Amino acid sequence: MSVIQVDSASGRLQFGTLDIEFTLGRSGVCAAADKREGDGCTPLGEWPLRGVLLRQGKIDPAAIQLPWRWVREGDGWSDDPADPAYNRPVHLPRPFSAESLLREDDAYDVIIILGHNDAPPVPGQGSAIFLHLSEGRPTAGCIAIDRGDMLKLLPMLAPGDTVEIV
Repeated sequence: MSVIQVDSASGRLQFGTLDIEFTLGRSGVCAAADKREGDGCTPLGEWPLRGVLLRQGKIDPAAIQLPWRWVREGDGWSDDPADPAYNRPVHLPRPFSAESLLREDDAYDVIIILGHNDAPPVPGQGSAIFLHLSEGRPTAGCIAIDRGDMLKLLPMLAPGDTVEIV
């Protein structure tokens, strides 16, 4: 088991020999217990890597060791605290609010799902906390890195690895 170190003070992510620049949520970091849906805050703590979602035709999965699957039409992630499937993958359309995983930009070409607020999910304490590709601006609470850095990091990750945000 290895730990991806995300140092919010330095703005550097470290894993093995990699030292990567990243962006966090638009509101900075907060204690996981204080995280609220829509606050733009990245939760501090150590989170397991649950798996990877990939956009077909954008990334070669051959070297990926983590469990992965292609994102399909209708794939979403519930961000509605009233939804019984809150902070879980869902199929769209849906009668509750959910984020589409097929975005117009490239940010979700690679999504590493972090195990924040998922065992079990507490409604309203934050959903869809991912490690994904950078949009060139702060995120809604995720960690984002450039595509080239993701392509170096992704094959190094293995089941049991975690990310620690400090």
